[in-house]
Amino acid sequence: MANHKSALKRIRSNESKRLRNRYKHKTTRNAIKKLRETSSKEEAQKLFVDVTSMIDKLAKKNIIHANKAANLKSGLAKHIATL
Repeated sequence: MANHKSALKRIRSNESKRLRNRYKHKTTRNAIKKLRETSSKEEAQKLFVDVTSMIDKLAKKNIIHANKAANLKSGLAKHIATL
């Protein structure tokens, strides 16, 4: 168990950050799935803007790696191009 006041605070803040990161990551994954299931190109392009923004935010906060973000965006762009 932590002995210092600052260590106890760090435990609390780490847990809240973990839950926030988990929520943002899961929400983004669901948005990506929704985009991949979309069959109309116009709707997919509208969703792509939002999903790209979400992915970039995750990469900026180091929730996912920058290269993974680039790969996801590239794959989604290819998917939309084939519609």
